[in-house]
Amino acid sequence: MPISPRTLTIAPTDYQTHLCRDKRLQKIILGPLKERTIQKNFPLRLVRAIMNQQLSTKVADVIYARFLALYNNKEPTPRQILNTAPEVLRSIGLSNAKVSYVHNVVTFVLAEKLTDAKLHKMEDEAVIVYLTQIKGVGRWTVEMLLMSHLLREDVFSIDDFGLQQAMIKLYKLDDTDKKALREKLKKISSKWAPYRTHACRYLWMWLDQ
Repeated sequence: MPISPRTLTIAPTDYQTHLCRDKRLQKIILGPLKERTIQKNFPLRLVRAIMNQQLSTKVADVIYARFLALYNNKEPTPRQILNTAPEVLRSIGLSNAKVSYVHNVVTFVLAEKLTDAKLHKMEDEAVIVYLTQIKGVGRWTVEMLLMSHLLREDVFSIDDFGLQQAMIKLYKLDDTDKKALREKLKKISSKWAPYRTHACRYLWMWLDQ
């Protein structure tokens, strides 16, 4: 006799089991997270991250669509981007600073012969130190890319405003003393290792809802 789908249960993943030891976090863990696949062409993802800085998702998507349109809606190579005149990049809505940062990224990529394979071989902190050499690329930007594109499982971005707000709300933290708050965030997040990325994703989802 076939089993009714309603009687089937999905076994919790390793990260769910581990994170649910935190009773506060457990309240917002309603099931496994959506699986993601590693995205290729990391240099272009880094360029896009620069473009997206301080923009709403909607505006960022419009500007990126204009950017791709410059290259017949195909992903450009670093060399193509470098050969694109600054005034052309400004015409799609990028500021002078962002145009400079985008060119900084592709110049670095070409000089270092940077590939996805090279980054995959590096530890998280090594990737952060390596890429923040580029003017315009900060730690937060690299942490987001480690989480979303290289799919590293144990990244906690303490400077992410959304994560701070979610943790203040969930753990009822006092945020008047910023230094003390950072120490509390570090202490709480240390318990989530080696699955801090997954905890961040749960917190972002909960905050959005």
